[in-house]
Amino acid sequence: MTMYSPTIDQRVDEALANDFLRLATRRATDRLRNNKYKATEELGDWEKWRHAGDTIRTHVVANLDYYLQQLIGQIEKQGGHVHLAKTPADAVSFVRKIVQDNDAKNVIKSKSMISEEIHLNHALEEDGSTVIETDLGEYIIQIAGEPPSHIIVPAMHKTRQQVADLFEPIAGHPLTSDTPTLTRFVRLQMRERFLQGDIGITGCNFAVADTGSIVMVTNEGNGRMVSTLPRVQITLMGMERIVPSFRELDVMLNLLARSATGQRFSSYTTILTPPKRAPDADGPEEFHLVILDHNRSEMLGDKTFRTALKCIRCGACFNVCPVYRQIGGHAYGSVYSGPIGAVITPLLENDWEKWGHLPFFSSLCGACTEGCPVRIPLHDLLVKLRARKTLSGHTPKIEQQIFKAYRYFFTHEKTLRRALRLGSRLQFPFVRNGRITGGPAPLSNWTKSRTLPKVAPKSFMQMWSEVNQK
Repeated sequence: MTMYSPTIDQRVDEALANDFLRLATRRATDRLRNNKYKATEELGDWEKWRHAGDTIRTHVVANLDYYLQQLIGQIEKQGGHVHLAKTPADAVSFVRKIVQDNDAKNVIKSKSMISEEIHLNHALEEDGSTVIETDLGEYIIQIAGEPPSHIIVPAMHKTRQQVADLFEPIAGHPLTSDTPTLTRFVRLQMRERFLQGDIGITGCNFAVADTGSIVMVTNEGNGRMVSTLPRVQITLMGMERIVPSFRELDVMLNLLARSATGQRFSSYTTILTPPKRAPDADGPEEFHLVILDHNRSEMLGDKTFRTALKCIRCGACFNVCPVYRQIGGHAYGSVYSGPIGAVITPLLENDWEKWGHLPFFSSLCGACTEGCPVRIPLHDLLVKLRARKTLSGHTPKIEQQIFKAYRYFFTHEKTLRRALRLGSRLQFPFVRNGRITGGPAPLSNWTKSRTLPKVAPKSFMQMWSEVNQK
C-alpha cells in the first residue's frame, strides 16, 4: 500500500506548507459534513439508524463465514466464477489471468478501493493492457500519477486549472479551466473508451448474500457502463462487504449516501446479478468476483480490532477529523487515509515498522467515532493500536531513551529536584510570555506547533518547605 518515498515528516511538512491543499480539504470536508447534517435530519432519529447499521454490520462480521459461503453459492449457481484471494498478489494474479485468457487489450474500470489496495493498474499495464479509470476523480489522479486524497472525492486537492493542464496533452490543444469545457472533454474521452472496453472492472459497495447480487453506488453512472458494455466483468470486493438480504441493504444505502455525500440517495445505485441471461438486453456474458482477504481474517479473529471490519467506506470520519482536515490524505502515505485508514492500514499490512506511525495521526478527540454511521469506536481503536506498537518495541529509539530518562528522574527524587533547578535557569532563551516556544531537538518538534509552560523558579516542595519554616 506504499505510495510515496518521502519520509513521514517530509509528507506532513509538504502538506502543511501547501496552502491550497489545506484550504481545499477544509472546504470539501465542510461541505460534505454540512450536507450530511441536512440529509440526516430528514430520517428522524439518526441515532436509531446508526444503531441499526451497527447491529447489521456486527451481525455480518460475527457470521462472515456463513454469509461468504451463501454468497459464493448463489454466484456460482447463476454461472459466475468466484476467486478467493488470500493476499493482494493472489488477487492481482487472478485478474491478470482473466485478462490474458480473454486476450483483453483495453480494460475499463469503475471506482474500486480494492484495486488501489492491490495496485492493480500498474500490474495490468506491465502486461501491456491499457487501463482507464472512468470515474472523473480517479481519471484525474490516474493521469497525475497520484493516489486518491479522499476515499469519496479522490481529486479534491486539484484546482480546475491543474486539471485542465493535465488534460491538455491528451486533448492536443489548449483547454479552458471552466467546468463545462472539462466535463465535455472527459465525456468524449469516456464514450470512446466505454465502446472499446474488452473487460470491465468494478468495485463493490455491498454484495447481497441471499441473491448473489453486486451493489455499486456512484454519482456519474460510469459503473453501469463498465458493468454492462464489456463482454467480461470482474468485480473486486473486500471479504467483509456483505449484507444478508435486500432488507439490510435498504438500511445501509440510507446510511452510506447520507454519510458520504449528504445525499438522500446517490445518483446511481446499481444492483446487478450477473452474468447475462438469455432475455437480458445487456450485461456481461462472463462474470468473475474476486474476494480479497489481505489479513482481514486475522482482524476477524482479533476481538479488539474486529469491529473495524464494519466500515462501509463512507468517508464520514475524514470529514470531521481535525488532523485529516489540516494535512489531507497524501500525508498518510497509504491507500486508506483518515481515521479509518490509521486503524486498518497497520492491521492489513501487519508492518509496525512502516505503518505504526498512523495511529498517532489523531488528536483522539472522538469526532470520528461520533461521525461513524456504524458506530466503530475509532478513537478507542487508535489508542489500543498505539499501545500495541509500543509494546511491540517499534517506538523510535529517541522516544525509548526519553522515557527511560523520565523513569530514572522520577524514581530519584534528589536528582529530579536538581534537574528542575537547572532547567529553570537554562530555559530562558526559549521562553516567550511565560511559555516555552522553542528548544533543541527533540523538543523543537513539539514546539513547532505548541508551547509548554516554563519550569517554575521554585518547585512546590521548595515553597512548602519555606512555608513550614515560617
